[in-house]
Amino acid sequence: VGMWGEATVDALLASEANFPESESDSGISLQMSVALQLQKLGLVEFFEVERISEQSSIYRVMVQRTKNSKKVALTEVGFGVSQILPVITLCYYAPEGSTIILEQPEIHLHPSVQAGLADVLIEVTKTRKIQIILESHSEHLLKRLQRRMAEYDADQIGVSSDCVKLYFCKNEGSESQLEPLQLNEYGYIKNWPEDFFGNDLEESGEMMKAMMRRKLAKKQTEI
Repeated sequence: VGMWGEATVDALLASEANFPESESDSGISLQMSVALQLQKLGLVEFFEVERISEQSSIYRVMVQRTKNSKKVALTEVGFGVSQILPVITLCYYAPEGSTIILEQPEIHLHPSVQAGLADVLIEVTKTRKIQIILESHSEHLLKRLQRRMAEYDADQIGVSSDCVKLYFCKNEGSESQLEPLQLNEYGYIKNWPEDFFGNDLEESGEMMKAMMRRKLAKKQTEI
């Protein structure tokens, strides 16, 4: 799909032209696989690649955000859809057993979609045997990944912690070092870098204290 996803439409068209000879593992086309994942993420209701006109060799992506909205070109909707489209396309376009590398695919995505992206990545690793090397700063993506590890059971719901390796990149002088994070079978990180994502408990506690101070001050003013 290109370094920046610039060949995403080309990949979708190439796959569609060869279907059903190159149909996906689930027996549906690449375009349908992508559309289903976009729907699951709540980004679109409809997705299709179409010619601008019958005589034209130029194609465009058309989407429908909700059942009641109009079909519009991808360029007319939020940047999040165009940001994640190359990622999902690559996950289903790369041959089974491939290794793909993603750099911060969560940029410009709503927090709930960042979390949902983790489920997409888990699915393709399990169903298509894709290995994913991912750089991310997303707390939402990480927490969903940890949740799925905690949910893993004999029925293979979720993902086994044995299939996940996490590394923290830290500065050592003028160099960056990768520090392996220690995961238990429930997705808990034993050696998590202190305050990397901030301290949620402390933030919530300070917020409650501030609320109490303001409420008390307001009551005293009223008296």
